[in-house]
Amino acid sequence: MRHFPPRRIVCLTEETVETLYLLGAQDRIVGVSGYAVRPPEVRREKPRVSAFVSADIPKILALEPDLVLAFSDLQAGIVADLVREGVDVHVFNQRDVAGILAMIRTLGALVGAGERAEALAQGFERRLAAIAATPRPSPRPKVYFEEWDDPLISGIGWVSELIEIAGGEDMFPELRHRQAAKDRIVSADAVRKAAPEVILASWCGKKVVPARIRAREGWSDIPAVRNDRIVEIKSTIILQPGPAALTDGLDAIVKALWPAHVTAFAT
Repeated sequence: MRHFPPRRIVCLTEETVETLYLLGAQDRIVGVSGYAVRPPEVRREKPRVSAFVSADIPKILALEPDLVLAFSDLQAGIVADLVREGVDVHVFNQRDVAGILAMIRTLGALVGAGERAEALAQGFERRLAAIAATPRPSPRPKVYFEEWDDPLISGIGWVSELIEIAGGEDMFPELRHRQAAKDRIVSADAVRKAAPEVILASWCGKKVVPARIRAREGWSDIPAVRNDRIVEIKSTIILQPGPAALTDGLDAIVKALWPAHVTAFAT
């Protein structure tokens, strides 16, 4: 980087944007992903320079960033283009709760806010532990999380973990460590046989249509369908591996699983 801490940062995904705001480093952000909506003011304060797997490279270069923050192999093409232009890029790859906390600490170190990042991460850790320790009725409700509807894709690692922290039992925990969505495809018959009591759905940016879920062949006898416990969780709060998932996303899971026993936890 030309400067340390970096003075001009471009964020190609939402979770680094939210983290920088929480660290009080938002003034360094000069460009963001089009999907960045947290905190709400980001939509009016920061220029949009990318989608998820595409970006306006000339626009990014015109911003003269000291550092660009990216996520995973899915943005490898964007990263390669920026590196060829001589831009410093840091690519995160967090896929579980531990990875999210490590991202927060690493980002803090990258922007010279290590102590504040450590305090933030520790606050999230205490929050997660408190929610996990909350007494819940037994048995744990069986949960199917649907990340996509065609084909059916089950929840990624951090989602599976948050279901357990919230007091639920993920029906496909063996898939949580599979990074690629194509490796988490499940059959409609497998879900039917698992007989989840709650279906949580977040169709990766498009609106969930519960009627389509209810209409699937053989699903009318699934307890979650029979008892009308199909709940949409907005992708902006659960499918971003950052602070949103650990706060509003987790709270939404708790509310869906325990509607009569909801307790609010401060961050």
